[in-house]
Amino acid sequence: MTRTEADDTHSMPAQSQPASRTDVHDVPVVTGIQRGSPEYRRVSLALFLVGFATFSLLYCVQPLLPEFASTYGVSPAQSALALSLTTASLAISIVVAGALSEGLGRRRLIFVSLALAALCNLAASFLSQWHALLAARLLEGILLGGVPAVVMAYLFEEIDPKGLGFSMGLYVGGTAFGGMVGRIGTSVLTEYFGWRYALAALSVLDLLLAFGFIWLLPPSRNFVRKSGLGAAYHLKAWSQHLRHDGLLSLFIISFGLMGVFVSIYNYASFLLSGAPYRLSQVQISYFFYAYLFGMFASPLAGAFADRMGRGKVLIVGAAVMTAGVVSTMIGNRFTSLTLIVLGIVLITGGFFIAHSTASSWVGRMAVQNKGHASSLYLWSYYMGSSILGAGAGWFLNHMGWNGVGLMALAVLAVVFWFAWRVQRLAAKPVPTPS
Repeated sequence: MTRTEADDTHSMPAQSQPASRTDVHDVPVVTGIQRGSPEYRRVSLALFLVGFATFSLLYCVQPLLPEFASTYGVSPAQSALALSLTTASLAISIVVAGALSEGLGRRRLIFVSLALAALCNLAASFLSQWHALLAARLLEGILLGGVPAVVMAYLFEEIDPKGLGFSMGLYVGGTAFGGMVGRIGTSVLTEYFGWRYALAALSVLDLLLAFGFIWLLPPSRNFVRKSGLGAAYHLKAWSQHLRHDGLLSLFIISFGLMGVFVSIYNYASFLLSGAPYRLSQVQISYFFYAYLFGMFASPLAGAFADRMGRGKVLIVGAAVMTAGVVSTMIGNRFTSLTLIVLGIVLITGGFFIAHSTASSWVGRMAVQNKGHASSLYLWSYYMGSSILGAGAGWFLNHMGWNGVGLMALAVLAVVFWFAWRVQRLAAKPVPTPS
Protein backbone atom coordinates (compact mmCIF):
# COMPACT_ATOMS: atom_id res chain seq x y z
CA MET A 1 0.00 0.00 0.00
CA THR A 2 1.31 3.45 -0.88
CA ARG A 3 1.72 5.89 1.96
CA THR A 4 -0.65 8.74 1.23
CA GLU A 5 -2.49 11.14 3.42
CA ALA A 6 -5.64 9.23 2.58
CA ASP A 7 -4.17 6.44 4.67
CA ASP A 8 -4.24 8.84 7.59
CA THR A 9 -7.97 9.37 7.45
CA HIS A 10 -9.49 5.88 7.43
CA SER A 11 -12.93 5.95 8.88
CA MET A 12 -12.63 2.40 10.20
CA PRO A 13 -10.07 1.78 12.94
CA ALA A 14 -7.87 -1.29 12.79
CA GLN A 15 -8.87 -4.41 14.69
CA SER A 16 -7.92 -4.08 18.29
CA GLN A 17 -8.45 -5.85 21.53
CA PRO A 18 -8.38 -4.74 25.16
CA ALA A 19 -4.98 -4.21 26.60
CA SER A 20 -3.65 -7.13 28.60
CA ARG A 21 -2.80 -4.92 31.53
CA THR A 22 -3.51 -1.48 32.96
CA ASP A 23 -1.96 0.35 35.88
CA VAL A 24 -4.11 0.95 38.89
CA HIS A 25 -3.90 4.66 38.07
CA ASP A 26 -4.72 4.27 34.37
CA VAL A 27 -7.81 3.73 32.29
CA PRO A 28 -8.09 0.83 29.82
CA VAL A 29 -7.02 1.53 26.23
CA VAL A 30 -6.90 -0.56 23.08
CA THR A 31 -3.97 -2.52 21.72
CA GLY A 32 -2.03 -1.00 18.83
CA ILE A 33 1.39 -1.52 17.22
CA GLN A 34 3.33 -4.05 19.24
CA ARG A 35 6.76 -3.28 20.62
CA GLY A 36 9.44 -5.22 18.71
CA SER A 37 7.54 -5.33 15.42
CA PRO A 38 9.01 -3.83 12.20
CA GLU A 39 6.24 -1.23 12.19
CA TYR A 40 7.09 -0.25 15.76
CA ARG A 41 10.70 0.30 14.75
CA ARG A 42 9.67 2.51 11.82
CA VAL A 43 7.46 4.59 14.08
CA SER A 44 10.23 4.90 16.66
CA LEU A 45 12.83 6.01 14.13
CA ALA A 46 10.47 8.43 12.37
CA LEU A 47 9.45 10.10 15.61
CA PHE A 48 13.03 10.14 16.87
CA LEU A 49 13.88 12.16 13.73
CA VAL A 50 10.96 14.54 14.16
CA GLY A 51 11.81 15.04 17.84
CA PHE A 52 15.40 15.79 16.86
CA ALA A 53 14.37 18.30 14.18
CA THR A 54 11.80 20.08 16.35
CA PHE A 55 14.08 20.69 19.30
CA SER A 56 17.15 21.51 17.25
CA LEU A 57 15.13 24.22 15.46
CA LEU A 58 13.69 25.54 18.70
CA TYR A 59 16.84 25.65 20.78
CA CYS A 60 19.61 26.28 18.24
CA VAL A 61 19.52 29.96 19.27
CA GLN A 62 20.01 29.28 22.99
CA PRO A 63 23.84 29.25 22.96
CA LEU A 64 23.74 32.28 20.65
CA LEU A 65 22.05 34.59 23.16
CA PRO A 66 25.34 36.26 24.15
CA GLU A 67 26.12 36.64 20.42
CA PHE A 68 22.75 38.30 19.83
CA ALA A 69 23.30 40.63 22.80
CA SER A 70 26.65 41.66 21.33
CA THR A 71 25.59 41.87 17.67
CA TYR A 72 22.35 43.78 18.19
CA GLY A 73 23.24 45.70 21.37
CA VAL A 74 20.44 44.21 23.49
CA SER A 75 20.37 43.02 27.11
CA PRO A 76 20.55 39.34 28.16
CA ALA A 77 16.82 39.35 28.95
CA GLN A 78 16.05 40.90 25.54
CA SER A 79 18.27 38.41 23.75
CA ALA A 80 16.29 35.58 25.38
CA LEU A 81 13.25 36.74 23.37
CA ALA A 82 14.76 34.94 20.36
CA LEU A 83 13.83 31.75 22.20
CA SER A 84 10.94 32.84 24.40
CA LEU A 85 8.88 34.31 21.55
CA THR A 86 9.27 31.07 19.61
CA THR A 87 8.16 28.88 22.48
CA ALA A 88 5.30 31.25 23.38
CA SER A 89 3.90 31.28 19.83
CA LEU A 90 4.40 27.52 19.64
CA ALA A 91 2.44 27.11 22.88
CA ILE A 92 -0.51 28.99 21.42
CA SER A 93 -0.43 27.29 18.02
CA ILE A 94 -0.14 23.84 19.61
CA VAL A 95 -3.66 24.17 20.98
CA VAL A 96 -5.03 25.00 17.54
CA ALA A 97 -2.95 22.34 15.77
CA GLY A 98 -4.08 19.61 18.16
CA ALA A 99 -7.68 20.46 17.40
CA LEU A 100 -7.12 20.72 13.64
CA SER A 101 -5.43 17.33 13.54
CA GLU A 102 -8.70 15.71 14.61
CA GLY A 103 -10.08 16.54 11.17
CA LEU A 104 -6.97 16.80 8.97
CA GLY A 105 -4.97 13.73 9.99
CA ARG A 106 -1.63 13.40 11.73
CA ARG A 107 1.16 12.64 9.24
CA ARG A 108 0.66 15.42 6.71
CA LEU A 109 0.20 18.10 9.36
CA ILE A 110 3.44 17.09 11.10
CA PHE A 111 5.40 17.07 7.84
CA VAL A 112 4.14 20.41 6.50
CA SER A 113 4.63 22.13 9.86
CA LEU A 114 8.18 20.87 10.28
CA ALA A 115 9.28 21.62 6.71
CA LEU A 116 7.93 25.18 6.77
CA ALA A 117 9.49 25.83 10.18
CA ALA A 118 12.89 24.73 8.84
CA LEU A 119 12.52 27.12 5.92
CA CYS A 120 11.56 29.92 8.31
CA ASN A 121 14.68 29.27 10.42
CA LEU A 122 16.75 29.33 7.24
CA ALA A 123 15.31 32.73 6.34
CA ALA A 124 16.09 34.02 9.86
CA SER A 125 19.78 33.30 9.34
CA PHE A 126 19.91 35.96 6.59
CA LEU A 127 18.09 38.75 8.45
CA SER A 128 20.12 41.75 9.63
CA GLN A 129 17.52 43.53 11.82
CA TRP A 130 16.88 42.35 15.38
CA HIS A 131 13.12 42.79 15.20
CA ALA A 132 13.00 41.00 11.85
CA LEU A 133 14.83 38.05 13.39
CA LEU A 134 12.35 38.03 16.29
CA ALA A 135 9.45 38.08 13.81
CA ALA A 136 10.93 35.11 11.93
CA ARG A 137 11.37 33.17 15.16
CA LEU A 138 7.80 34.05 16.17
CA LEU A 139 6.48 32.66 12.89
CA GLU A 140 8.65 29.58 13.29
CA GLY A 141 7.03 28.86 16.62
CA ILE A 142 3.57 29.14 15.09
CA LEU A 143 4.54 26.66 12.38
CA LEU A 144 6.14 24.20 14.81
CA GLY A 145 2.89 24.02 16.75
CA GLY A 146 1.72 21.39 14.28
CA VAL A 147 4.34 18.92 15.47
CA PRO A 148 4.53 18.04 19.21
CA ALA A 149 0.85 17.68 20.11
CA VAL A 150 0.08 15.75 16.93
CA VAL A 151 3.05 13.43 17.47
CA MET A 152 1.79 12.63 20.96
CA ALA A 153 -1.73 12.00 19.65
CA TYR A 154 -0.35 9.66 16.96
CA LEU A 155 1.53 7.63 19.57
CA PHE A 156 -1.48 7.48 21.90
CA GLU A 157 -3.66 6.12 19.08
CA GLU A 158 -1.27 3.75 17.32
CA ILE A 159 1.05 2.19 19.94
CA ASP A 160 0.08 -0.71 22.18
CA PRO A 161 -0.21 0.49 25.81
CA LYS A 162 2.54 -1.90 26.97
CA GLY A 163 5.02 -0.19 24.66
CA LEU A 164 3.74 3.37 24.90
CA GLY A 165 6.11 4.51 27.65
CA PHE A 166 9.17 3.23 25.79
CA SER A 167 8.10 4.72 22.43
CA MET A 168 7.32 8.06 24.05
CA GLY A 169 10.71 7.87 25.72
CA LEU A 170 12.37 7.35 22.34
CA TYR A 171 10.59 10.40 20.96
CA VAL A 172 11.62 12.47 23.95
CA GLY A 173 15.13 11.03 23.54
CA GLY A 174 15.08 12.40 20.00
CA THR A 175 14.16 15.82 21.36
CA ALA A 176 17.09 15.54 23.79
CA PHE A 177 19.50 14.62 21.00
CA GLY A 178 18.14 17.39 18.79
CA GLY A 179 18.44 19.91 21.59
CA MET A 180 22.03 18.85 22.17
CA VAL A 181 23.09 18.88 18.51
CA GLY A 182 21.26 22.13 17.87
CA ARG A 183 23.10 23.83 20.70
CA ILE A 184 26.51 22.23 20.20
CA GLY A 185 26.39 22.41 16.43
CA THR A 186 25.53 26.09 16.36
CA SER A 187 28.15 26.84 19.05
CA VAL A 188 30.96 25.11 17.16
CA LEU A 189 29.97 26.43 13.73
CA THR A 190 29.57 29.92 15.17
CA GLU A 191 33.10 29.79 16.56
CA TYR A 192 34.56 29.13 13.10
CA PHE A 193 32.04 30.48 10.56
CA GLY A 194 29.68 32.83 12.42
CA TRP A 195 26.19 32.32 13.76
CA ARG A 196 24.40 33.01 10.47
CA TYR A 197 26.10 30.10 8.71
CA ALA A 198 25.44 27.93 11.76
CA LEU A 199 21.68 28.59 11.66
CA ALA A 200 21.52 28.06 7.91
CA ALA A 201 23.32 24.69 8.04
CA LEU A 202 21.08 23.39 10.82
CA SER A 203 17.94 24.52 8.96
CA VAL A 204 18.90 22.57 5.83
CA LEU A 205 19.58 19.44 7.90
CA ASP A 206 16.18 19.64 9.59
CA LEU A 207 14.42 20.15 6.26
CA LEU A 208 15.94 16.88 5.04
CA LEU A 209 14.82 15.14 8.25
CA ALA A 210 11.24 16.25 7.59
CA PHE A 211 11.30 14.29 4.32
CA GLY A 212 12.84 11.30 6.09
CA PHE A 213 10.04 11.38 8.64
CA ILE A 214 7.21 11.31 6.09
CA TRP A 215 8.86 8.40 4.27
CA LEU A 216 9.36 6.32 7.41
CA LEU A 217 6.15 6.86 9.41
CA PRO A 218 3.52 4.14 8.81
CA PRO A 219 0.02 5.32 7.88
CA SER A 220 -2.42 5.77 10.75
CA ARG A 221 -4.67 2.76 11.40
CA ASN A 222 -6.71 3.91 14.38
CA PHE A 223 -7.21 7.54 13.46
CA VAL A 224 -10.82 8.47 12.69
CA ARG A 225 -11.41 11.75 10.89
CA LYS A 226 -13.89 13.97 12.67
CA SER A 227 -15.53 16.38 10.28
CA GLY A 228 -17.69 19.40 10.96
CA LEU A 229 -16.12 20.15 14.33
CA GLY A 230 -16.95 23.69 15.36
CA ALA A 231 -15.38 25.93 17.97
CA ALA A 232 -17.92 24.81 20.55
CA TYR A 233 -16.80 21.19 20.23
CA HIS A 234 -13.13 22.07 20.76
CA LEU A 235 -13.87 24.38 23.67
CA LYS A 236 -15.91 21.67 25.33
CA ALA A 237 -13.17 19.08 24.84
CA TRP A 238 -10.50 21.37 26.29
CA SER A 239 -12.69 22.39 29.23
CA GLN A 240 -13.40 18.74 30.10
CA HIS A 241 -9.69 17.97 30.17
CA LEU A 242 -9.06 21.00 32.36
CA ARG A 243 -11.78 19.90 34.78
CA HIS A 244 -10.05 16.53 35.21
CA ASP A 245 -7.90 17.03 38.31
CA GLY A 246 -5.33 14.41 37.29
CA LEU A 247 -4.77 15.91 33.84
CA LEU A 248 -4.71 19.44 35.24
CA SER A 249 -1.99 18.35 37.68
CA LEU A 250 0.07 16.99 34.78
CA PHE A 251 -0.33 20.26 32.90
CA ILE A 252 0.98 22.22 35.91
CA ILE A 253 3.86 19.76 36.28
CA SER A 254 4.70 20.26 32.62
CA PHE A 255 4.80 24.05 33.08
CA GLY A 256 7.17 23.79 36.04
CA LEU A 257 9.52 21.16 34.64
CA MET A 258 10.13 22.95 31.36
CA GLY A 259 10.32 26.37 33.00
CA VAL A 260 13.11 25.27 35.31
CA PHE A 261 14.97 23.38 32.59
CA VAL A 262 14.99 26.26 30.10
CA SER A 263 15.81 28.85 32.78
CA ILE A 264 18.98 26.99 33.72
CA TYR A 265 20.12 26.55 30.14
CA ASN A 266 19.16 30.09 29.07
CA TYR A 267 21.39 31.77 31.61
CA ALA A 268 24.15 29.21 32.15
CA SER A 269 25.85 30.68 29.05
CA PHE A 270 25.94 34.12 30.72
CA LEU A 271 27.23 32.61 33.96
CA LEU A 272 30.01 30.64 32.28
CA SER A 273 31.08 33.30 29.77
CA GLY A 274 31.49 35.91 32.50
CA ALA A 275 33.94 36.26 35.37
CA PRO A 276 35.53 34.22 36.85
CA TYR A 277 35.04 31.41 34.29
CA ARG A 278 35.48 33.29 30.97
CA LEU A 279 34.65 30.24 28.83
CA SER A 280 34.52 30.48 25.03
CA GLN A 281 31.52 29.50 22.89
CA VAL A 282 33.11 26.13 22.08
CA GLN A 283 33.92 25.47 25.74
CA ILE A 284 30.36 26.36 26.78
CA SER A 285 29.02 24.03 24.08
CA TYR A 286 30.61 21.09 25.89
CA PHE A 287 28.03 21.51 28.64
CA PHE A 288 25.30 20.58 26.20
CA TYR A 289 26.69 17.05 26.00
CA ALA A 290 24.65 16.59 29.17
CA TYR A 291 21.77 16.02 26.75
CA LEU A 292 23.22 12.57 26.10
CA PHE A 293 22.05 11.62 29.58
CA GLY A 294 18.57 12.83 28.73
CA MET A 295 18.64 10.93 25.43
CA PHE A 296 19.27 7.62 27.19
CA ALA A 297 17.31 8.38 30.36
CA SER A 298 14.04 9.02 28.51
CA PRO A 299 13.38 5.55 27.03
CA LEU A 300 14.68 3.89 30.21
CA ALA A 301 12.33 6.00 32.31
CA GLY A 302 9.47 5.10 29.96
CA ALA A 303 10.25 1.41 30.30
CA PHE A 304 10.39 1.65 34.11
CA ALA A 305 7.14 3.63 34.15
CA ASP A 306 5.44 0.90 32.10
CA ARG A 307 6.47 -1.67 34.72
CA MET A 308 6.64 0.19 38.04
CA GLY A 309 4.03 2.92 37.67
CA ARG A 310 4.44 6.48 36.50
CA GLY A 311 4.08 8.25 39.82
CA LYS A 312 7.29 6.91 41.34
CA VAL A 313 9.36 7.60 38.25
CA LEU A 314 7.97 11.13 37.95
CA ILE A 315 8.94 11.97 41.53
CA VAL A 316 12.42 10.52 41.04
CA GLY A 317 12.94 12.75 37.98
CA ALA A 318 11.90 15.86 39.90
CA ALA A 319 14.19 14.90 42.80
CA VAL A 320 17.17 14.50 40.46
CA MET A 321 16.47 17.96 39.00
CA THR A 322 16.36 19.46 42.49
CA ALA A 323 19.73 17.94 43.36
CA GLY A 324 21.12 19.37 40.13
CA VAL A 325 19.95 22.92 40.88
CA VAL A 326 21.51 22.78 44.34
CA SER A 327 24.77 21.49 42.85
CA THR A 328 25.02 24.44 40.44
CA MET A 329 24.44 26.90 43.29
CA ILE A 330 27.11 25.30 45.47
CA GLY A 331 29.47 25.07 42.51
CA ASN A 332 29.07 28.76 41.71
CA ARG A 333 29.54 29.68 45.37
CA PHE A 334 32.90 27.91 45.46
CA THR A 335 33.83 28.56 41.79
CA SER A 336 33.77 24.82 41.05
CA LEU A 337 33.14 23.98 37.40
CA THR A 338 32.96 20.31 38.40
CA LEU A 339 29.91 20.88 40.59
CA ILE A 340 28.29 23.11 37.98
CA VAL A 341 28.79 20.41 35.32
CA LEU A 342 27.41 17.76 37.68
CA GLY A 343 24.41 19.96 38.38
CA ILE A 344 23.63 20.52 34.70
CA VAL A 345 23.92 16.77 34.05
CA LEU A 346 21.50 16.01 36.90
CA ILE A 347 19.04 18.70 35.81
CA THR A 348 19.08 17.36 32.25
CA GLY A 349 18.69 13.71 33.17
CA GLY A 350 16.01 14.44 35.76
CA PHE A 351 14.05 16.63 33.38
CA PHE A 352 13.87 14.03 30.63
CA ILE A 353 12.96 11.29 33.12
CA ALA A 354 10.08 13.36 34.48
CA HIS A 355 8.91 14.79 31.15
CA SER A 356 8.82 11.47 29.28
CA THR A 357 6.87 9.94 32.17
CA ALA A 358 4.35 12.77 32.49
CA SER A 359 3.76 13.08 28.73
CA SER A 360 3.00 9.37 28.30
CA TRP A 361 0.67 9.52 31.32
CA VAL A 362 -1.50 12.13 29.59
CA GLY A 363 -2.34 9.68 26.80
CA ARG A 364 -3.25 6.93 29.24
CA MET A 365 -5.41 9.21 31.34
CA ALA A 366 -7.35 10.96 28.55
CA VAL A 367 -10.15 8.69 27.38
CA GLN A 368 -11.10 10.69 24.29
CA ASN A 369 -9.93 13.70 22.26
CA LYS A 370 -6.31 12.81 22.91
CA GLY A 371 -5.13 15.50 20.49
CA HIS A 372 -6.79 18.10 22.69
CA ALA A 373 -5.24 16.61 25.84
CA SER A 374 -1.72 16.49 24.39
CA SER A 375 -2.08 20.05 23.07
CA LEU A 376 -2.95 21.33 26.55
CA TYR A 377 -0.01 19.46 28.07
CA LEU A 378 2.36 20.96 25.52
CA TRP A 379 0.78 24.40 25.82
CA SER A 380 1.68 24.31 29.50
CA TYR A 381 5.12 22.94 28.64
CA TYR A 382 6.04 25.76 26.27
CA MET A 383 4.38 28.47 28.32
CA GLY A 384 6.63 27.37 31.18
CA SER A 385 9.58 27.73 28.83
CA SER A 386 8.48 31.20 27.73
CA ILE A 387 7.35 32.72 31.02
CA LEU A 388 9.87 31.25 33.43
CA GLY A 389 12.64 31.13 30.84
CA ALA A 390 12.37 34.87 30.25
CA GLY A 391 11.44 35.76 33.84
CA ALA A 392 14.53 34.08 35.26
CA GLY A 393 16.52 36.86 33.58
CA TRP A 394 15.14 39.27 36.19
CA PHE A 395 16.48 37.07 38.98
CA LEU A 396 19.87 36.85 37.25
CA ASN A 397 20.10 40.63 36.89
CA HIS A 398 19.08 41.35 40.48
CA MET A 399 20.36 38.36 42.48
CA GLY A 400 22.90 36.62 40.29
CA TRP A 401 22.94 32.86 39.78
CA ASN A 402 21.56 32.24 43.28
CA GLY A 403 18.41 34.07 42.23
CA VAL A 404 17.94 31.75 39.26
CA GLY A 405 18.55 28.73 41.52
CA LEU A 406 16.11 29.86 44.22
CA MET A 407 13.41 30.49 41.62
CA ALA A 408 14.00 26.99 40.21
CA LEU A 409 13.77 25.37 43.66
CA ALA A 410 10.50 27.16 44.41
CA VAL A 411 9.00 25.92 41.14
CA LEU A 412 10.21 22.37 41.75
CA ALA A 413 8.53 22.39 45.16
CA VAL A 414 5.24 23.00 43.34
CA VAL A 415 6.08 20.17 40.91
CA PHE A 416 6.61 17.77 43.83
CA TRP A 417 3.23 18.68 45.31
CA PHE A 418 1.34 18.01 42.10
CA ALA A 419 3.35 14.86 41.34
CA TRP A 420 2.22 13.46 44.67
CA ARG A 421 -1.32 14.67 44.05
CA VAL A 422 -1.66 13.19 40.57
CA GLN A 423 -1.00 9.67 41.86
CA ARG A 424 -4.24 9.82 43.84
CA LEU A 425 -6.22 11.39 41.02
CA ALA A 426 -5.00 9.52 37.96
CA ALA A 427 -7.69 6.86 38.08
CA LYS A 428 -10.46 9.40 37.48
CA PRO A 429 -11.48 9.23 33.76
CA VAL A 430 -12.11 12.23 31.57
CA PRO A 431 -15.85 12.58 30.83
CA THR A 432 -16.68 11.54 27.28
CA PRO A 433 -17.80 14.53 25.17
CA SER A 434 -21.36 14.26 23.93
